[in-house]
Amino acid sequence: MASLIAYSFLLVLFVTSGVVIATIKNEEFIIENNCEFKMDLSCVSEVFDSIFKTGSVTNKCCGELLVLGKKCHHALVKRTLENHIFKSLDQKTIMHKSITTWSKCHELSRSPSPSA
Repeated sequence: MASLIAYSFLLVLFVTSGVVIATIKNEEFIIENNCEFKMDLSCVSEVFDSIFKTGSVTNKCCGELLVLGKKCHHALVKRTLENHIFKSLDQKTIMHKSITTWSKCHELSRSPSPSA
């Protein structure tokens, strides 16, 4: 019985320490790569709205999102989801919308621009 309690305690400790380490690594990545300052505030708002609400991203902001990079984009979305304000949201849906927003911007950048 005592070994079962000890095992359960170790399992909980292992899982929670993994979450803390992942959060620290995520925050370190954001800081080291200057992720927070690579986009205009208006574009940050557009991308946020397209992921956490409903909206679309303009060509200009798609360009800024691509310059930001996929890893910074993903790290910032994950950090936002860690905020207690957004804990009630369906994380799977938000991550799907995040990937969809990134993919749409990526496809837009690959499509040929119309002739002028």
